[in-house]
Amino acid sequence: MKLTLATDAWLPQVNGVVRSLSATLDELVRRGHQVETLTPEQFLTVPMPGYPSIRLAMAPRFGVRRMLDRTRPDIVHIATEGPIGWAARGWCLARGVPFTSAFHTRFPEYAAVRTGISAERFWPIMQRFHAPSQAVLVSTASLAKELSERGIGHTRRWSRGIDHGQFRPHGPRHPAMTALPGPVLLNVGRVAPEKNLEAFLDADVPGSKVVVGDGPALESLRRRYPHVLFLGALGGEVLASAYRTADCFVFPSLTDTFGLVVIEALACGTPVAAFPVTGPVDILGHHGCGVDEPLDRPAGAVDDDLAVAIRKALRIDRADAAALGAQFSWERATDQFLAALTAALEGDRGLLSAA
Repeated sequence: MKLTLATDAWLPQVNGVVRSLSATLDELVRRGHQVETLTPEQFLTVPMPGYPSIRLAMAPRFGVRRMLDRTRPDIVHIATEGPIGWAARGWCLARGVPFTSAFHTRFPEYAAVRTGISAERFWPIMQRFHAPSQAVLVSTASLAKELSERGIGHTRRWSRGIDHGQFRPHGPRHPAMTALPGPVLLNVGRVAPEKNLEAFLDADVPGSKVVVGDGPALESLRRRYPHVLFLGALGGEVLASAYRTADCFVFPSLTDTFGLVVIEALACGTPVAAFPVTGPVDILGHHGCGVDEPLDRPAGAVDDDLAVAIRKALRIDRADAAALGAQFSWERATDQFLAALTAALEGDRGLLSAA
């Protein structure tokens, strides 16, 4: 299979989308597939408004078409609905080449938070973008159901995995966190308005709160919450040591489509507390025992009251959290990815005539 992966999110960005794509690319290459990439580093870029660390390609249409004409892939996977994604979509439609797409990010909700404009104004853009895709890859069953209700029904499951050599229960602990009064409550992710971090930082629970990550809201939150330890962005073994040191991982987001950090924390043996929304509820289930292969005992807790979820999670055995985290692997996720692309190659290409 000659595959081109087109994405507006790529290294050196640090987020779940980039980690998912880079890990999948590594696994595909390991299996012998020929994969080309179309990423922002190949174009002139400008900072994304509000997110200077995220750079968007400027007018990539002709560059994308030139590159795709040269490589002539059998199929294209379009990971994002940005400038590169739209340009790759246009080439596929013009050349009659099948493509799949993915719904990684709730762009309508994120845009609504940033602009004050109703998310309903942005959903037609998502519907139009994904309509001619042979399959829209989604990480969870509840997201597939939600998209179907939005008129995007041709979805296929593509879960997520982690590097179990890095994210493991046993190993070094983060020195700055070990000195904190317990219990130690941790959040990891982009520090931005749409992540709903205030729900975590305002939760009336005992212990110390730690935030790992960078983003546009970091300095504002540092000023407003001086009692919280903000460690900035961490990676590799240092990030894993932070997960292992925490007594509970708190995921307050209401808009994430999955939450890769949730399974990273679980794999490190850290119980998770979250709201019962798409993403965490698809990982933990409503009773905290998991979904695909439920455990006998909970690995985390979800509740409409985040403080209640935290208190429940603090009573969970770390071994149970690690057992649920162990269920997620990039090998299994890549099997799903390849199954979706194989079906797309064998599918009805007449769908591609829709614009």
